[in-house]
Amino acid sequence: MKNVKIAFLGLGAMGSRMASQLIKAGYDLTVWNRTAKTAEEFAKNGAKHAMTPKEAVIDADFVISMVRDNEASKDVWFNDETGAVSGMKKGAVAIESSTLTPGWIKEMVGIFYKEEISFLEAPVSGTRPQADSAQLIYFVAGDKEAFDIAKPVLEKMGSKINFLGEPGNAAITKLVTNSLLGIQVAALSELIGVIKSNNANVTEILNAVSQTSPWAPINNFISSTIINQNFAPLFPVELISKDFNYISTINDADEQISLLKRVSEIFHAGIDNGLGDLNMTGVSKLFE
Repeated sequence: MKNVKIAFLGLGAMGSRMASQLIKAGYDLTVWNRTAKTAEEFAKNGAKHAMTPKEAVIDADFVISMVRDNEASKDVWFNDETGAVSGMKKGAVAIESSTLTPGWIKEMVGIFYKEEISFLEAPVSGTRPQADSAQLIYFVAGDKEAFDIAKPVLEKMGSKINFLGEPGNAAITKLVTNSLLGIQVAALSELIGVIKSNNANVTEILNAVSQTSPWAPINNFISSTIINQNFAPLFPVELISKDFNYISTINDADEQISLLKRVSEIFHAGIDNGLGDLNMTGVSKLFE
């Protein structure tokens, strides 16, 4: 593994945990982060610290990006002066794990193809605890040969690796996953508000509902954080709001996504009311 060189770009809440798994696995790792102090901490644990994405990817066999949004992705990969693509060697594999739009993913494919660099989109499902325990679920699409080569690396960070074919499919899968999650958060937030407004026992009622078929396993977590007012940011309101904005761009028939628009409005209202930094379940405060 020490002969395999990996560059990891973006050491936020998720990226830092994913990169830590690669260090544990013994890979030759170089890291870059917009805030240099975070990367310096990794250098203390055996990783190399690069000052720019372009510097980080020199001689790397795999380059993994985990950043906030389309704009950050564009800058990390394609910035005229510091972008990673200009420093990557031919035959390297670029892996974009950020949650992005299918449209931007497809644009990236064309650019990497011209540079003779294999490209995979590989967003993940899971939050900080799953990243800490290498239990992330991967949605991967793109070059199948590159996927076969990269899969052992991804398996060091995730427990399930799904290959979904053409570029853009993984982005759609991730946005659908997060949207379904957000719908359940919004629904439970409002329903718990209804229960409280009728002076009924929230715990007793939800315990009864949890025994029925409409109850999804994730609702145990969602409801417990709302009831206990535990809004430590595993998946912040502002980020899931971004994902609702993104999924609205993949369907031109606006009338077909009215539910998604309504839920998106709830998360936007959360941001407007100062809840953006809270966990997504913090929007329940809107219904108190």
